[in-house]
Amino acid sequence: MANHPSAEKRNRQRIVTTLRNRSATSAVRTAVRNARKAIAEGDRKAAELVVAATAKLVAKAAGKGAIRVQTASRTISRIQIALNKLA
Repeated sequence: MANHPSAEKRNRQRIVTTLRNRSATSAVRTAVRNARKAIAEGDRKAAELVVAATAKLVAKAAGKGAIRVQTASRTISRIQIALNKLA
């Protein structure tokens, strides 16, 4: 239990940050799953739109610090490679 005002504030901040990061991470996971599903269906035009939206979401989450920058880069790269194999 926090006993000092600064420790109490840090605890409040931790709770808010954790919720924000959890939400962003969940959204990234869902977007990546949807992108892989779109690629698996084989429709290149639709997959390109989904992959572009996913890449933007992943990059945004990395910029906010919800996921690591290298993880975001690797994820974007892998879904883009999968999309390029579709051609």
